[in-house]
Amino acid sequence: MQKNKPYRIILSGGGTGGHIFPAIAIANELREVDPSVEILFVGAIGKMEMEKVPRAGYKIVGLPVSAFHRRLTAKNLLFPFKLLASMIKASRVVSEFKPDLVIGTGGFASGPVLRVANRKGIPTLVQEQNSFPGVTNRLLAKKVGALCVAYPDMDRWFPAGKIVITGNPVRKDLKLPENRLAEAKASFNITGKKPVILIFGGSQGARTLNQSLYASIDKITKAPVDVIWQTGTTFYQTAKVEVELMGAENIRVMEFIYDMNFAYALAGLVVARSGAITLSELSVLGKPAILVPLPSAAENHQAKNAQTFVDAGAALLVTDHDAPAQLVDAMLELINDAPRLAQMAENMTRFAKPDAVNQIVNVALKLLCHPDESRDPVPNHESQGGEPETRNPKPDTL
Repeated sequence: MQKNKPYRIILSGGGTGGHIFPAIAIANELREVDPSVEILFVGAIGKMEMEKVPRAGYKIVGLPVSAFHRRLTAKNLLFPFKLLASMIKASRVVSEFKPDLVIGTGGFASGPVLRVANRKGIPTLVQEQNSFPGVTNRLLAKKVGALCVAYPDMDRWFPAGKIVITGNPVRKDLKLPENRLAEAKASFNITGKKPVILIFGGSQGARTLNQSLYASIDKITKAPVDVIWQTGTTFYQTAKVEVELMGAENIRVMEFIYDMNFAYALAGLVVARSGAITLSELSVLGKPAILVPLPSAAENHQAKNAQTFVDAGAALLVTDHDAPAQLVDAMLELINDAPRLAQMAENMTRFAKPDAVNQIVNVALKLLCHPDESRDPVPNHESQGGEPETRNPKPDTL
């Protein structure tokens, strides 16, 4: 289907990096397929997408929507008012931007935007990263045109006929070329040949990981390793001051790592939570890991995610409860076991789906080209033993 003007696409998702970075990866691929495509992001006011998305080169509009807290709190009294205001603003944004397609990647803001698009008959697509979908995507599932997922058996939550197993999108620049390794080392002021451990708890940090490292800074200081430690905003100053007081020159404390491809390239071992996007990135890069699942994750899905990788010999698991006593010792022991690290790296790559973002854009392409089919667009080829349909990744236009 040809158009006389560029296609317009809204991407909505946020609250955490696990929702934001897949949306940015999809946007980048859409632009690569057709540089003329016009893209607008819609996020939640005060959330990290309002800073991360413009940094990636895209315009974003914020909605006043917020989470509904499961525990009793006065904040819930404002929830219906913020939701109503968000629905009104989402309707205005959709009416003014006139998108040909709306893509949601989960999070507070995607609900109002996709609901409005569905009411207006605009094709919609949801990308779900986790084995246990979020509330927003579960509520939207029956109305959207297609559901791109990373795990099998998602028909427990979603209509089977709308599911396409694509894997999770990761940034194409995640894998650093060998000729930029020196640049990566310089960016973290790393010299010499000591092995590097990368530790991060997601885009906002992880309290247990931070406290586990903080309690053992003296032990890390004496070890023949370099450590890159992303703390998140709230713990950054505490960690930075303690590292300086201890004279721990082999620990680089970062509030947030923007050049994650640099950090990954240097890492011989990664210590992290077991969120879906983190695991997808580790798989594509073949990085051995120690996983510390977030115990409060819905349906304990992070522990289930981690166990899959542990069973395959790609990762070690340290529980959140055991991390303060065991994590640092485990990582310092493993980083010096080169044969085991090599085998774990090989096992990790078996989970890789490097073409996920292309497959998602292929689904989006069909919705754009055949909007009349947007209620039942794509059969789940992979779940029936075949491969997802492949289309020309570089058409003249979307």
